[in-house]
Amino acid sequence: MSSSPHPEETQIPAEFALLAFDMEKYSQIPEAMMESTRSDVDDIVANVLADCGLPDPQTLPHSYKDGGDGAILLFPPDVLARIIDPLLGRLSAALGRYDQQRLASSPLVRLRVAVHAGPVTGPELRSGNALVDVSRLLDSQAVRQALQSAADTGSFLAGVLSETAYQRCVHGGYTAELAPLHFAQATARVSDKPGYQALCHLHVPGMPGAAIMPYLSGEPGPGSPGAGSSAEPGPSGAAPSAASSSQGGGIQFHAPLYGATVGGHIERVRNTYPHR
Repeated sequence: MSSSPHPEETQIPAEFALLAFDMEKYSQIPEAMMESTRSDVDDIVANVLADCGLPDPQTLPHSYKDGGDGAILLFPPDVLARIIDPLLGRLSAALGRYDQQRLASSPLVRLRVAVHAGPVTGPELRSGNALVDVSRLLDSQAVRQALQSAADTGSFLAGVLSETAYQRCVHGGYTAELAPLHFAQATARVSDKPGYQALCHLHVPGMPGAAIMPYLSGEPGPGSPGAGSSAEPGPSGAAPSAASSSQGGGIQFHAPLYGATVGGHIERVRNTYPHR
């Protein structure tokens, strides 16, 4: 006896790699210059996509979601690593070149960029938790603070990766030029979404992750038990301590520990060893 086909609503939607970007202080740009500045950013993004061998989502059906001061771009899932490396570094470099060439009267352009992966639903690809999640990462206080670290060092981009994107690509060893030490682990929170928080990983091209940490409020500093830890918060909202998470023993330090540096090097060895 043949089984009846599953109802359409039980099918898992197709998964996409998602890249979202947003221009810093777009609302402060004089209205007469908004359109030209945004067009410049679109040109920069399109050129960098082509340079990285990535498709332009504006040419694909329903794969470009314009938000006025930014957009969400949908890609095939197999290019997820490429929209992290080399795209983030090349986009940062392109923004730097743009800044050198712009007129003094033209607005300064800095971007926040979020990368995630997940299913997107609907015939026009406009629904699903993945779209919500990448938008909240992009709007999080953590990536805004990371962008301030970029501004203070003369850079023009801060990226935030979801835990999904980070584990699949960076921890998985698929980003040739980026290792865990190039990222700062943080908790993404949005000021007007008090119930939202998510583990994320911040990257400013040209900076080690440890250099971003001092800009992050509410995150464990170097030497604290949570620094560099990837432990998930427990039911009480607190991450388990190193001692409680390893009942069988472990390494003990009896001097100040600079967690971001030590943790970064340990993760790098763990990440790259299987591929050698």
